[in-house]
Amino acid sequence: MIKNEYLKGVATLKLDQNKCIGCSLCTTVCPHAVFIVEDRLAQIVELDHCMECGACVGNCPVTALSVNAGVGCASAIIHSWVTGEEPSCDCSEGSNCC
Repeated sequence: MIKNEYLKGVATLKLDQNKCIGCSLCTTVCPHAVFIVEDRLAQIVELDHCMECGACVGNCPVTALSVNAGVGCASAIIHSWVTGEEPSCDCSEGSNCC
C-alpha cells in the first residue's frame, strides 16, 4: 500500500458507524489503507492518507461513508488519466481539473 499523507485534517471523508455492517469492502478498495475493520465495524485510522477518490463510498453497500470526491488532487489525477493531459490541482476559474 502507498502511504502518502496529504494536508492534515482537511479530508472530507466521514464514516457513520451506526450504518456500518463490517463488510470490509472499504478496506479492499481504498488505495491508501485509510480503514481497518475491527470488532465487525470499519474505522478510519489514517484520515490524512485519504485522497478523496470516492472508491470506498462507491462500494459501500449501506451508504455508511461519504466524501466530497470532486475536489483536490485525486480528481485532477483521474482527469489526467482519462484525458492524457498533465494533472493540475489548480481549480481556479478556467481550469478543468474538477
